Order: sequence, then structure tokens, then C-alpha cells
Amino acid sequence: MAFGRTSNVESQPGKPPLLGSFPLDHDGDCTQFMKAYVKCLKENKNNNGMCREFSKAYLQCRMDNGLMDKDEMKNLGFADLEHKNN
Repeated sequence: MAFGRTSNVESQPGKPPLLGSFPLDHDGDCTQFMKAYVKCLKENKNNNGMCREFSKAYLQCRMDNGLMDKDEMKNLGFADLEHKNN
């Protein structure tokens, strides 16, 4: 039985996710950072500009835990925050 395809067709290997796609945090490694960011958004009427430090921390956590490719913060839109921290 072929279950929906002809038996003479070989399966295609999967493709890697597109840039910007990343796996879910199944182990909850970055949950605390995500919750802090969402709390900040709620406290600031969804003004994400007020919560950029939390967003940066969340992305850094994802990179540190292999949930997204490592990249420089300036490439993720946080160049101005890097200067504040130095």
C-alpha cells in the first residue's frame, strides 16, 4: 500500500526552515524572558519600543539555548541598545 502516493515515487528530503523561522521552546528555557516581555507590553499598552530590553534578552536567551541562529544584536535591530550596555 502506498497510502496516498504511488509506490514508485521516492520521498523528498525536508527543507530547512526559512530565515526567521525558529523552533518552539518546548523545554521552557526562555519562558521567563518571554513572560517579562509580555508583561512589559501589557504595562505599556503594547508599545514595544518601551520593552526593547526585554525583547533583546528574550532573543539572546533563544540564541544561547540553540533555539535560533546566533547573530549580532545590531543585525536584529538592537544596535542602539548595544551602545548603552558598553
